[in-house]
Amino acid sequence: MGIARTQDEEKERREFEDFRQTLVGFAALERRKQNGDFKDLSSHNANVDLEDKLVCVTSGVSFLGLALVNRLLLHGYSVRILVDNQEDVERLREMEISGEIMMACKNKISVVMAKPTEIQGLIEAFDGCRGVFHTSAFTDPAGISGYSKSMAEIEVKASENVMKACARTTSVRNCVLTSSLLACIWRDSSQHDLPPLVNHDCWSDESLCMDKKLWYALGKLKAEKVAWKIAEEMGLKLTTICPGLITGPESSYRNPTPTIAYLKGAQEMYANGLLATVDVSRLAEAHVYVFEAMNKTAFGRYICFDQVIDREEEAEKMAIEIGMPANKICGNSFNFIPTHFELSNKKLTNLMSRTLRICYGEN
Repeated sequence: MGIARTQDEEKERREFEDFRQTLVGFAALERRKQNGDFKDLSSHNANVDLEDKLVCVTSGVSFLGLALVNRLLLHGYSVRILVDNQEDVERLREMEISGEIMMACKNKISVVMAKPTEIQGLIEAFDGCRGVFHTSAFTDPAGISGYSKSMAEIEVKASENVMKACARTTSVRNCVLTSSLLACIWRDSSQHDLPPLVNHDCWSDESLCMDKKLWYALGKLKAEKVAWKIAEEMGLKLTTICPGLITGPESSYRNPTPTIAYLKGAQEMYANGLLATVDVSRLAEAHVYVFEAMNKTAFGRYICFDQVIDREEEAEKMAIEIGMPANKICGNSFNFIPTHFELSNKKLTNLMSRTLRICYGEN
C-alpha cells in the first residue's frame, strides 16, 4: 500500500507540474501579446463580444482537456475548467495563490467543480457559457484494467447528463463532444457487403463490441449515440469529433487509461488498415475549428487523425513510444481474416482548410 501511495503522489505531482507549466506558458504568451510581438490568433473573431467568448471544458485537467484549454486561450476565449473532485480544484487554487498565472491570464481562466451525475450542478457550471466542450475523459479507479464495462456505463450516463444540462442552459448555444474513431470502425468484416471506405457516416456494431469486450469502444459508441438522441429531442446544436489514438509528449504516461483501452484489438485494427493516431495539439485545434464553424458550415460527426499505422516500422515506433511490445500491435493473429479498409477524414480536412483560407483572405 505504501508503494501505491508513493506512485500516486508522484503522479499527482507531475500532473500538477504539467498544468503549472502550461499556464506559465499562457502568462508568457500574454506578455508577448502586450508587447506586440505577434498578431493575436483570434483577430478574425474580433467582432465577437467578450461575453460571447466564454466556454466550458469538461475534464479540463485531462491530457486533451489541457491541450484544448491552451488552444482556446490562443484563440481569445475565456475558459471555465470543469473538474469533478476537490483535489483538482485545490491544484488550480495553489497555482492562483502562487501568482504565477492569474496576473497574465486574469479573467481568462476559471474553475468550477460539478459531478457528472448531477444535472443541476452541471447547469450551474455551464451558466453564462456560450459553448461546452465535453472531452469525456475518465480514469480507471484501479489504475490497472485500462477501461472496464462499468466505466463504459459511467461514460454513457455522464454524456447523457452533460447533454441535458447543455440543452437546459439558456446561454449554451453549441456543444462539441469528443467521441472516438473506435465508435466508427468496429464492424463485422466477415460481411462482404461492407464498403471499403470508413468515414464519418460509419458506426461501430454495438453487439460486436460487447462480444469482443471492447469496453472503451462500446463506451464511446453509446455515449455518442445518447448525445445525438438528446440533441435531437431537446434541440441542442451538437457536433462530435471521433479521434484516433491520441498521441503527444508523454501521452502514455499522461493519458494511460485511454491509451491502453484504445489499443485493445490493435492487431486487428492494424491488419485492417484502421489503426490511426492524432497528435493532441492538432486534435485540440480541430475542436476549436469545428466549434467556430458550427453556426455556419460545421455539422454532424468528424473523424480526426494524422497518420494511419499500416507499416511494421510505424507500428514498432509507436510501440516504443507507448511502452508496448510491437507484436501486440502488428503481430500475427489467427482469430480474424484481415480485410483492408480505407479511413477518411476528408470532411474535417475540408472544413479546416476552408476556415484557414477565410482567416487569411485567400480565394
